[in-house]
Amino acid sequence: MASKLILIAVFILDVIAFGLAVAAEQRRSTAKVVQDSEVEHNYCVYDSDISTGYGVGAFLFLMVSQVIIMAASRCFCCGRPLSPGGSRAWAVILFITCWVFFFIAEVCLLAGSVKNAYHTKYRTIFSEDPPSCETVRKGVFGAGAAFIFFTAIVSEFYYTCYSRARESFQTYDRETGVGLGAYK
Repeated sequence: MASKLILIAVFILDVIAFGLAVAAEQRRSTAKVVQDSEVEHNYCVYDSDISTGYGVGAFLFLMVSQVIIMAASRCFCCGRPLSPGGSRAWAVILFITCWVFFFIAEVCLLAGSVKNAYHTKYRTIFSEDPPSCETVRKGVFGAGAAFIFFTAIVSEFYYTCYSRARESFQTYDRETGVGLGAYK
């Protein structure tokens, strides 16, 4: 049976990461073109930088969640062998899917946080053309939140299938050589 403590801890971390990613999407930086006091130059002014912190927080909570699941399952490749059957097959499929979803979520969160932080600090004075005040595209943190949700579901199922396959493994206790009838 899978450890309920690990499942609950991972679930809580994933819910926090999801909430932070949704908050980052809601609080993305916005920009506007402002003229300086001499009315000779235009420049970009960005508002709050809070979504960068939310994105990095979601990134870290999801990473801790993944580390806990992989440490508890010994990253699938170390430890005792798993018993053949449906649980092991599902554990392999869910292991690969979990890492794919995790990677996509982390890339979305990291890219959104970096882009948001870079453009929030970007305040350059332009002379003629109004500047292009670029911000994070809408949906980058939202995509990260969606893949956090997928990662949470798949990692919980992965750990459950892994635990079921690990516990049902039975070693072969009899003689491993070829039996020769009456000779023992």
